Amino acid sequence: MYQTLLTALEDNIFTITINRPDKLNALNKMVMEELSKAIDEVYTENEIRSVIITGAGAKSFVAGADISEFVGLSVDEGKALAEKGQQIFMKIENSPKPVIAAVNGFALGGGCELAMACHFRIASDNANFGQPEVNLGLIPGYGGTQRLVQLIGKGRAIETLLSANMIDASTALKYGLVNYVVPQDELLEKAKSILLVINTKAPIAVAECIKAANAVYDEIKNGYFVEINGFATCFGTEDMKEGTTAFLEKRKATFKGM
Repeated sequence: MYQTLLTALEDNIFTITINRPDKLNALNKMVMEELSKAIDEVYTENEIRSVIITGAGAKSFVAGADISEFVGLSVDEGKALAEKGQQIFMKIENSPKPVIAAVNGFALGGGCELAMACHFRIASDNANFGQPEVNLGLIPGYGGTQRLVQLIGKGRAIETLLSANMIDASTALKYGLVNYVVPQDELLEKAKSILLVINTKAPIAVAECIKAANAVYDEIKNGYFVEINGFATCFGTEDMKEGTTAFLEKRKATFKGM
């Protein structure tokens, strides 16, 4: 179905693997277009309850954008490129289903931006994060300046952006950029173990949690109002009735996403 991605659905977990290992999984136009289509699947396919995004091979998650595609672009073309990238990554960030980045190796430039667009990140012990765009006379264009500040704080983010230095896995854990660091051969299993737990929860409640948490950083939204509305929405669901009844009956709830 895809030329640059591998996809698999198992236990309601949809794994998207960027499959250009010979190019360190660099993001070219086709990868971005196919990634957008794969995320559309996440939104529309009921069997998908959660998502892992990772890269093929042992060296790289995504080592950046395909710089050869930048050569000769005009100011307007550069703007359009950034707008398109941000649109795709915001679709990931706003997914009603949880998306984990399983970062195996280099997550640089657009790769770091992709990882940060996911709801949270797990890293292999050989992972390295960075935004080296200043080395090219550029800045991040797919949301990197914004999400890096959100995740690690302004001072650390600006140092990283201006120096183009990489953040290794242990430092990323200390900064809160990743939730866990594990040996590379345990990376996908760790991600799946977390999602198998999340998949047992009420899907509508999960989606409303994501929406409310994202509202913290949305200047045009009041996150407390989003939380109130999400809380209220849950009261209209069959899953809320099932969850509260199961709690009172001291049994495990069975949620149906209704």
